Amino acid sequence: PGMVTSLLGFGAANSSADQVDILVQLAVSMRAHGRGGTLLVVPAGSDAWRESVLWPAPYTVEPAFTELKGLLARDEAGRDDEWQDDLRRAVEAVAGLTAVDGAAVVNDRSELLAFGAKIVQSRSGEEVERVIVTEPVEGSDPQVVDPAELGGTRHLSAAQFVQDQRDAVALVASQDGRFTVFAWSPCEAMVHA
Repeated sequence: PGMVTSLLGFGAANSSADQVDILVQLAVSMRAHGRGGTLLVVPAGSDAWRESVLWPAPYTVEPAFTELKGLLARDEAGRDDEWQDDLRRAVEAVAGLTAVDGAAVVNDRSELLAFGAKIVQSRSGEEVERVIVTEPVEGSDPQVVDPAELGGTRHLSAAQFVQDQRDAVALVASQDGRFTVFAWSPCEAMVHA
């Protein structure tokens, strides 16, 4: 999957400075803080994700926190050392919120919508029963597993969220260092981890 390819290529010599992949930076920061966490990435302009979160969510951000979006909107000329520092601080701030009990929610425009969100099964959804897993290791084959085999509550709830919200992506950092990306696979018609 593209996200895995992006993660594996992060920091590579052939990556250009103008290609800022904010999800990769958030993933790296989530893993680095060592407390574990979940980041849900939902489509901008849609509130469908709210069906998969217990309301009232403890920390909704209204209006949305748009610092990441604003920093990413700067043109090349504005991306100096100060911009790099500002981006790093904003990424660390959002990634730090993933450690709060519950998930942080951002949209695909990099706007923070909520944190501390408790994931629940959507009333219209089905319980996630199996997940296809691809390890980013050469020669490994995809396997279909019970989602409980992937980890604890964070992994299971993230898989359920993507099962219900098929246009969303969930990133999960475990305290033990394992990192999992969940997305819906239309080819396999199931959650892909």
